[in-house]
Amino acid sequence: MSVSTYTGLITSEHASKPNFSAAVAALCQPSVDQQTVMLAMPAGYDLDTAVGSQLDAVGLWIGISRDLQIPLTGVYFSFDTTGLGFDEGTWLGPFDSTTQLDVLPDDSYRTLLHAKIANNQWDGTIPSAYAFLNPVLGADNLVIQDNGDMTMLMGVIGNVALDAVTTALLENGYLDVKPIGVRISHYISPSIPGDPFFGFDLANSTIAGFDTGAFATLTGGR
Repeated sequence: MSVSTYTGLITSEHASKPNFSAAVAALCQPSVDQQTVMLAMPAGYDLDTAVGSQLDAVGLWIGISRDLQIPLTGVYFSFDTTGLGFDEGTWLGPFDSTTQLDVLPDDSYRTLLHAKIANNQWDGTIPSAYAFLNPVLGADNLVIQDNGDMTMLMGVIGNVALDAVTTALLENGYLDVKPIGVRISHYISPSIPGDPFFGFDLANSTIAGFDTGAFATLTGGR
């Protein structure tokens, strides 16, 4: 929609009068601007396109803030540090703490919001947990194991390299999808990010042998 939509409706009797056309344009411009803003609002508050304060508003509706209760450490971009290079570590902002990440950047916050939505809609089964979390993590190699003792194991395996912030969110419980009362015993990941696990008699994106596979790393759960 533009002002010309309205000035184009001026009849031939007045169309040749520049002052009249200018007056109509001046009167219609505020309405056109308002329509433009309203048409942009759905995208501005869409989870996949919202940024900044608009994404914060979406977070209020979903029920989780970008302010972290458990700060993340070891996530800032760094040269010569495995897992913190380009497309892995997050950039240190002008007002961020130099030792820990207290407030999530938009991309990581969006991942957290998708996980919260998954939690809100989850039916408690392992297949639906895979269906929700695989797209959130951008991976098809999520592993969830019921240990049969009110605990579960969770992690990302195989040839999938998560960025440092997403890995820290996972290990600190922010991306958990688990039933109430069930404890996560361990988080599992390859000792070399992005590499498949070391194993015999099988070679695929998840498990590989010598010179390719990496030993599993277990971190404490909650």
